[in-house]
This record gives sequence, structure tokens and C-alpha cells, in this order.
Amino acid sequence: MGVILGVIFHFIGGFASGSFYIPYKKVRGWAWESYWIVGGLFSWLIVPPLAAWLTVPGFSEIIKYTPSHILWITFFFGILWGIGGLTYGLGVRYLGVSLGSTIILGLCSVFGSLIPSIYYDLYPKAGKESFSDMLHSSWGKLVLLGIIVCTIGIIVCGRAGVLKEKELSQKEVTEANKEFKIGLGLFVAIVSGVLSACFNFGLEAGKSMAEEAVRQGMNPLYQNNVVYVVLLWGGLTTNFIWCMILNARNKTFGDYTNQQAPLLKNYIFSALAGITWFLQFFFYGMGESKLGNGASSWILHMAFIILVANLWGLVLKEWKGTSKKTLSTVLAGIVILIVSILVVGYGNSLK
Repeated sequence: MGVILGVIFHFIGGFASGSFYIPYKKVRGWAWESYWIVGGLFSWLIVPPLAAWLTVPGFSEIIKYTPSHILWITFFFGILWGIGGLTYGLGVRYLGVSLGSTIILGLCSVFGSLIPSIYYDLYPKAGKESFSDMLHSSWGKLVLLGIIVCTIGIIVCGRAGVLKEKELSQKEVTEANKEFKIGLGLFVAIVSGVLSACFNFGLEAGKSMAEEAVRQGMNPLYQNNVVYVVLLWGGLTTNFIWCMILNARNKTFGDYTNQQAPLLKNYIFSALAGITWFLQFFFYGMGESKLGNGASSWILHMAFIILVANLWGLVLKEWKGTSKKTLSTVLAGIVILIVSILVVGYGNSLK
């Protein structure tokens, strides 16, 4: 039953992540950097401590008495993850939405799911599965098989995106690919994919805070909420600095008080996007508490994000006008991702 709940929690988190950007589409009269940082303040500064206060009473004392080196490494991984989020946009800019997103999320899936287990091969820790453990156990081999299947699904979805771009009219192709730079795009995508996976590394680095919360009698379901407070400070630092630079460069500081824009609606929709974004990791933490960290939880989380994002693409008719071959390809990719989720879930249940 715990495994089933874990998968359900990861699906809810993936749904939140795959859906959070939709409220931003309702924002009018603001530059990207303005609504991004307003939403980010809710995602990284306001909601995390509120969630921790509600679910882990006394979380501030846990952070206060955590060794400084653990706080700093957790915060540092948050900064790296924040850079990964920012370079995500550049990867999409130079490769296109479909190809860029697929490559970045694919790399993030692989790095985020495997590196922690490889780390525990080098630095063993009781209760943590290493890569060797996975290779020499039936459950581990199934989880690794699920990761391979997931990678195949990502590739198929990316292929569908490439086919879609080819089927656009010549004018649309020119507009869509006017900044297409395969070399620079791949470099940025690799950087983004690797650094975005640092969120999972940050959870591992700050795990002692979660363990302390459990030792104090807190519900294990919410143990990661105390880690998020520190980890997301790092993400806020990176994004805040960059958005302020863009505000200054583009002279968009006036957005926040511009009476010509629907200010109340903009703040509400930006806040909604930010809260929705945080919910992905709120439910990720709940799923991780049921399945355990490492390959299983991270790959399920990333697979659900890709799945939901592609389903939203179908609902919003982003594939309208494409051929049956292209539509069949993206549907096949979604099916493969679902299969990978089932394989990883079953492998973890054997553990």
C-alpha cells in the first residue's frame, strides 16, 4: 500500500510541475522576469516555511542546530539547481521547446536518479541503496530497466517534437528556429540537465534535517519540508539576482506598480503559479517518504512531469495540424513513459 501511495503522491507532484506555468499565461502587461520572480517569491520564500510550520512544528530549531557545513552544502546545491532552472530557458530558446525540454528533462532524470546511488558506492551509508546494490538485486535491476525505458520514452517524445517542427509552414519554421543553434543549445541543455538534478543532491545533503524531524516525532510523510526551506533559499538567490538584473537591463521595475496592467490579477496568477510549483516538491517529499530516495522517486517524479506536460500539450491543441504519424509518435512516447513508471514502481515494491 505504501508503494501505491508513493506513486500517487509522485503523480500529484508531477501534475503540479507540469501545470504550474499555465497561470502565468493569464498575466498581462508584465515582462517575464517580473512575473517569474513574483511567483518565485511564493515558491521559494513564502510557501516553504509555511508548509514546514504546518507539518514540522519547530522546524526552525532543527535548522538552527544543524551543523553549518550541512546547511551550506544544501544551500549550495540549491544555487546550482537555480542555475539549472535559468539555463533551461536558454536551452529551449536555442533548441526549441520540444527538443530542448526533452533533452534537459531526460538528462535531469538520469543524473538525478543515478548519481546519488553512485555516491553511496563511494561513501556508503546505512539504509541507502548504492548502485552496486541495484546491480546485484532483482528490484534494483527492474528500477534500472525502468530508467532505460523512461529514457526511450523521452527520446520518442523528442522525436515527435522534431516531426512537429518539420511540419510547420515555412514562415513558422523560420520564426520558430530563428535562434536555433545546435552546438550552443546542446551545451546549455547539458548544463541545465546536470544542474537541475542538483535538487535531488540537495535533498540528500540535507537529509540529516529530515531525519532529525522524524526523531522528534514528526510525521515521516512531511520530513523533507524542513530541508526545502534551506534548499529553496539557494534557488531563490540565483533567480532573484538574475531577475533583478533583467529588470534593470530591460527597465521593467515599473511592472510591479504599473496601473495600466491588471495588477491584482497579475499578482494572483503569479502567486498561484508559484504555489502550484512548490506543490510538486511538497508531494515529491511525501512520495519519497513512501518509496525512499534515489532512482525510484526521482525517475517517477521526472517521468510524471514529462507525461503531464505532453498531455497538456494535447489538451491545449499544441499538436493540432500535425500528421497522424507525429500524433502517434507522441502518444507512443507517453505510453512508454507510463510503462516506465509501472516498472520502477514494481521494482521498488520488491525492495
